[in-house]
Formats: sequence, C-alpha cells, structure tokens
Amino acid sequence: MVTPVNDPPQQVAYDSKVEGNIIITRVDAAINWMRKNSLWPMPMGLACCAIELMATGASRFDISRFGAEVMRFSPRQSDVMIVAGTVTYKMALAVKRIYDQMPEPKWVIAMGACASSGGMYRSYAVLQGIDRLLPVDVYVSGCPPRPEALLEGLMKLQRKVEGESSLLAQKKQMVDSLA
Repeated sequence: MVTPVNDPPQQVAYDSKVEGNIIITRVDAAINWMRKNSLWPMPMGLACCAIELMATGASRFDISRFGAEVMRFSPRQSDVMIVAGTVTYKMALAVKRIYDQMPEPKWVIAMGACASSGGMYRSYAVLQGIDRLLPVDVYVSGCPPRPEALLEGLMKLQRKVEGESSLLAQKKQMVDSLA
C-alpha cells in the first residue's frame, strides 16, 4: 500500500499499563480451542487400515500439523479413539473396555469400511460396525482409506469439538445419563 506524501505520520504508542497481548473470550470457547488443537489419539489398529493410520503419522502426511501427533497407547491419556480395521466379536469387548477407561470428554473415529459397517465381511465373527458398540463421532470411508481421508476426518472432529456446548451443559448431560 502506498501512502500519500501529504498525510501526517501515524502516532504509535506503547501502553505501559498493558503487558503483553490480551485475549478476551468465553471460557467454553477457550477450553474447546485447547481441546481441538491437542487431541491425543488412542490408535486401535485392528487390520489393514492400521497401516494407513501409521502413514498419517509419518512425515509425508504429518498428523502433528493438527495437534494429534501424541499417539497414546494408554487409554487414560487419550481422548480420541481411532478404530482402524475389522472389529471381530472377540476383540469387541477389549475395544469397549479400553473406551470405557478413557476419561471424558472422549470421541471416536471409525476408520475404514470394516470399522464403519463390517466391510466386505458378512460373517458371524465380525461386528457390523463399531457404532453398535461405541458412539461414533466421525466416519472415514474407504477400504483402506488414504491418510488424507483420515486427516479430513480429524478436521471434522476438530470442528465438532470447537462447537460443543458449555461445561455446565456437559456436566448436566452426564448427571442425567447416570440417573
């Protein structure tokens, strides 16, 4: 931008009463912003989709750009479970137990056709979608889905986390669900 020669110079002053930057926001918005930018995944790699999940963490796709590079293999340190692959009935109870050990708030991403709907396996041994066992927040389609698709699903989850209700409403929902 070119400034005309005839304009007076702009006065810039330092206000010594205000140290640093100040941000004014709602507590809900600040907490949701922190949550959405620091999701810690619990990878449940059960089949071939797990390879694509691992590729998402590699340097080519770099899941750390979205604040989710801290893959935790302890459910007590995780807040988003990524179910990647075929869930058999034999593994379903283990997946449910791990989900139950995760602290609130927690989210689930169903990665791939098998986790979403049982995939091509119409068998007595395969769970026909993890949503029959856990509440799923984001479905990532594909067989197996590309790492870009998982990153898109992660961004959708971030948008969902960003728009969640207040802490008071979440606490009320938890109390109502226990009653």
